[in-house]
Amino acid sequence: MKKVVVSIFVFCTSLTVLAAEDATTAKALFNPLLTGVPSLSIAPDAVAGGMGDVGVATIPDVNSQHWNSSKYAQAASNAGFAFSYTPWLRSIVNDIDLAYLAGYYKISDLAGTVSASFRYFSLGEIQLRENADAKPIPVKPYELAFDAGYSRMLSEHFSMGVAFRFIVSDLSVRSEESYPGSAFSADINGYYALPIDIKTGESKLGIGFNLSNLGTKVSYDKGETSNFLPTDLRLGVSYLVPFDRYNRLSISADFDKLLVPSRKSKFTTGYDPNDDKTWAMSDEQYNNLSVMKGLAWSFADAPGGFAEEMSEINFAIGAEYAYNEQFFARAGYHNESVNKGNRKYFTVGAGFKMSAFKLDVGYVVSMAQNNPLDQTLRFSLAFDVDGIKALVDK
Repeated sequence: MKKVVVSIFVFCTSLTVLAAEDATTAKALFNPLLTGVPSLSIAPDAVAGGMGDVGVATIPDVNSQHWNSSKYAQAASNAGFAFSYTPWLRSIVNDIDLAYLAGYYKISDLAGTVSASFRYFSLGEIQLRENADAKPIPVKPYELAFDAGYSRMLSEHFSMGVAFRFIVSDLSVRSEESYPGSAFSADINGYYALPIDIKTGESKLGIGFNLSNLGTKVSYDKGETSNFLPTDLRLGVSYLVPFDRYNRLSISADFDKLLVPSRKSKFTTGYDPNDDKTWAMSDEQYNNLSVMKGLAWSFADAPGGFAEEMSEINFAIGAEYAYNEQFFARAGYHNESVNKGNRKYFTVGAGFKMSAFKLDVGYVVSMAQNNPLDQTLRFSLAFDVDGIKALVDK
């Protein structure tokens, strides 16, 4: 029964979906990077969700904790908080969702900015049975993470940040062999924003990076077996250009790679490049890999060599049009190799902002057949503390 529930969990959250039309040709090369606690990789907010899931170098906003917490140090407002909600995988089930709460407070330019976020990923309700005739036992597996961050300006245009995260993954398979898993991780990130004067106003070039979820492994059986967290290196660039006083456009691009070892690896004990049966790493070898060794291997362990390593790099592009910084329209595209999961989708989104709050929505249109990401809808509601104070003072 444990294997059944874990299989359901992996199916619903690993996001490694192979398109049916490419399954035959890709079968021999299909080698997705699997991790524990995959919900940590899900984009939680509707702003980035409307732009193809880009966010490491975009304009700082209240949800920067997930993408690049160093952006908080360059935020226009002194404080803010937001709530986001995503009814996840609605094309398959109707009771899986992600809730996300984030906020920040700028102490001062010299003292820096503190931030925090909390995410809760519910896998709905699952009926467990010991056998076909047994009475079903309802369980509600979930994953959660809480993190706290600090960022500050290091120069006129460059800021850096760190965030520390506590993670719990409870698959609700309580038995003598299985327990809830927990882990710790950290993010290290930076953001460079350069204003450039042009004829129509002040444009801005943004460059960012984020090394996220670098930490311990997670285990569901007190260390007998373990899984790597979704350690990820993300690089991005954005450019904001004003057309006039009221209209502006920003274009962004992100590139990211999971820094975890492949289960099908050229470093597998007994590996033979001419025999694909030797590609799969044994459970013992995989479990004994340290985090840092796995990180190093992730750059050169693909059986397909350099070409396969390059296919592990995902990219996303997105654009946002704003009118008077009150009305927003967004679009984007996200791409993942067919042999690494085949997440290929377009996104669209919109937003409305007043002085004290901002409402955003994002929508996914999948390009891969039978992709459970299709029709995913995100909602975000953000509050500007400076705007709230201004309303109160009136």
